[in-house]
Amino acid sequence: MRVGGLELGGRMDRYVGGLFVGAYATALLLIVGLAMIIDVASNLRYFETWDDGSSASLGLILRFYALNTPFLYLQVAPFVTTAAGLFTLSKLNRYNELVACLNAGVSAQRVLAPLYVGALVVAGGMFALREGATDAIGQQRDALKDLLDKHRLERIVEDVRLRDLAGNIVIIKEFHPGESRIDDLQVIGRRGSSLLFITASRAWYDHHPSGKPAWRLEKGHLRETTGDTASSRDLTWLELVDFGPADVLLAKKGAAVPMELSFSELEHLASRDPTNLEYQTLFQYHLTFPLSNLVMLLITLPFLLGRERGKSVEGLVGASLACIVYFSADFIFRSLGMEGSLSPLWSSWAPVLLFGSAGAALSESART
Repeated sequence: MRVGGLELGGRMDRYVGGLFVGAYATALLLIVGLAMIIDVASNLRYFETWDDGSSASLGLILRFYALNTPFLYLQVAPFVTTAAGLFTLSKLNRYNELVACLNAGVSAQRVLAPLYVGALVVAGGMFALREGATDAIGQQRDALKDLLDKHRLERIVEDVRLRDLAGNIVIIKEFHPGESRIDDLQVIGRRGSSLLFITASRAWYDHHPSGKPAWRLEKGHLRETTGDTASSRDLTWLELVDFGPADVLLAKKGAAVPMELSFSELEHLASRDPTNLEYQTLFQYHLTFPLSNLVMLLITLPFLLGRERGKSVEGLVGASLACIVYFSADFIFRSLGMEGSLSPLWSSWAPVLLFGSAGAALSESART
């Protein structure tokens, strides 16, 4: 089947696609490698001696960066795609291959179609990688990061605040994931018309006599207020509030590094805190950010179209400025969404739609 004067999946598509894949592999190594070097340089404390005189082994540090690499890639993936697209188009210009196609009556957009298809494939891969990597290695990566960052073998999660599905508020001073233990627990909630206030010095996630896991309390105390009447009693098990160790870790991650949350994690947090604009905005943003791969190609490739061989510097400068403008707008819109100045839907989709439309128009009007 011929599309735009070329056989769909034919020799030209395979040739341009092959150039793009090769350029993508090169850009991936360069950009992800640079991102890793910057991360190492900004976290030199990982190599410092701990207070007890010991230090993290090189094996632990290498293991952390091996686990962290997929997440670094997710942060820079649109730049990798853009660099690969620009490298590919520069090579086509260098050997006048694009000019030959234009002289044969094939449009530049049709010649570059494999690049746009590749960008969509990368976008889908980003979504799958974020979900898969978070589920498979996310907790291991977070535990190693805590060890290297805090210089301690035991992971301790401090100052956590979360809600359960019923809207009860849980405040935790310290959580020890290795023991599934909470130090200094407070719960504020409602049961019917009654206001509940629960405190405990410690809590362990243990097997309840009913067979369902629950929090076993040490020095647990319940105070229940209904109108002008108040009552209090000791509490052995936390049965009125539904949350587990995974919810504590996720709540801390959502508060500390919300940009690293996966789509499913955001969905989980938003279901427990439906009025949180940050979660709503990031939920939409995780749908639109992978599309930046395509949008950035649309707004950068036209700057190299029609450039004579050896005169691509101006085009590369223009493409770089276009990337800066796009991500500046993306950051501003996202911030406005998190602050509530714009709706989460509009703040996430507006940059993609506006710049995507502008890029498509620019591609059509580019001089060839």
